[in-house]
Amino acid sequence: MKIAIVTLEAFNEIDSFLASAILNRVTGEGWEVQICCPTAEVTSMNGVRIAAQQRLDYANEADVVLFGSGMKTLEYANDPAFIAQFTLDPARQLIGAQCSGGLILHRLGLTKGIISTDSMTAPFLEKEGLRLSESPLYCTGNIASAGGCLASHYLASWVIARKLGWQAAADIIHYVAPVGQKQEYVDRAKATILPSLQDVA
Repeated sequence: MKIAIVTLEAFNEIDSFLASAILNRVTGEGWEVQICCPTAEVTSMNGVRIAAQQRLDYANEADVVLFGSGMKTLEYANDPAFIAQFTLDPARQLIGAQCSGGLILHRLGLTKGIISTDSMTAPFLEKEGLRLSESPLYCTGNIASAGGCLASHYLASWVIARKLGWQAAADIIHYVAPVGQKQEYVDRAKATILPSLQDVA
């Protein structure tokens, strides 16, 4: 299972790192979670510099592709040469976007008229004619979008639930959730994610 977390210059650390941490909790399934960047190194919105684990073209062969957000996502989304690097297939891949990553999802023609995103990105997507979901996670088949930085755990858990079933996702959420609130986190995630699983059952 190849999972690409697309991480761009001026990226939001929560999106990429939290998704990577949660997805890497899956063991014994041959999962390969890779942070994919347009350059050998990228620097986060808060000055954290990281080395790319894979190039962007890894996303085209991956089973799962997640687009993180960042301060420069709109610039990337408006760059035809950047967008042209992706040849994604929603019939074969699970594809998700976090906050402003939804701009790239839209440019790739993968949104279906409604999307979940953050308040800063919302006006740009509304101008494109998209309606905004009231849910932190909105899914249509193999496409998902999440709104709000901490909703990234829903996006990562959606991937686990889609590939391995809800219980596998619940176990990992329970493990990483705060002490004293573990069941609360699992229950909230279940209410958020389960409708999307029924949609593809």
